[in-house]
Amino acid sequence: MDEVKVVVAHSERATLRVGDVFLKVDTDQARIDVEVETMALAPVPTPQVLWRKPPVLAIAAVPGTALGRLGEPSTASPAAWAAAGAAIRKLHDAPLPPWRGRRRRDPDELAAELDGECELLVKNGVLPADLVTRNRQIAEAALRPWTPAFTHGDLQIDHVFVDGDEVTGIIDWSEAGQGDALFDLATLTLGHEEHLDDVIAGYGTDIDVDEIRAWWSLRSLLGVRWLIEHGFDAFAPGCEVDVLRSRL
Repeated sequence: MDEVKVVVAHSERATLRVGDVFLKVDTDQARIDVEVETMALAPVPTPQVLWRKPPVLAIAAVPGTALGRLGEPSTASPAAWAAAGAAIRKLHDAPLPPWRGRRRRDPDELAAELDGECELLVKNGVLPADLVTRNRQIAEAALRPWTPAFTHGDLQIDHVFVDGDEVTGIIDWSEAGQGDALFDLATLTLGHEEHLDDVIAGYGTDIDVDEIRAWWSLRSLLGVRWLIEHGFDAFAPGCEVDVLRSRL
């Protein structure tokens, strides 16, 4: 009998793996609705939905292996990273879904959220003031109007699966919707700056690298406290705090 493996679990949701089936448990049905609808619309490989019985969604495992893990060197080839860039471009060029992404913020709203988070990081002694201040300065470049694209919204490196140099599946679409294309590219390459050129080559258009770096700082600043509060280690080597330190 297949054993049950906990893939991720925190107070908002949990994902379990039983053999070749993933069971996603989420009390936020709107989030599951977005995931199911997006996988039907996205012009890239996505998992097959097997069944759904709230609060559980069952999906099939995708073939291949993850492009990498945050905090670990990626063993994927430069061509695989370029293929990921090409797949993301195909997604971004697709017709917009009819809903805003959960992570979509107007620049003023995002700036206010970021400033509040920076204040808490320093006030609570989570991060030193100079580290926060420098990364807040870098993050400013991301706080500009953008043209909405069909975005994944949480395109972490371990959400993209490859087999050799081919993308075989992109998973975890609950944050998808209209958003900033550069946020997807920055999320994928967070902690893996050495593969940014490969991704851009596959994406096939000019990219403002300073805006990618701005999103690295912005995403990391907004994520550190949430990660700590939900049992994750943002201070692990190569993870969010190291990304912030690398900007000094």
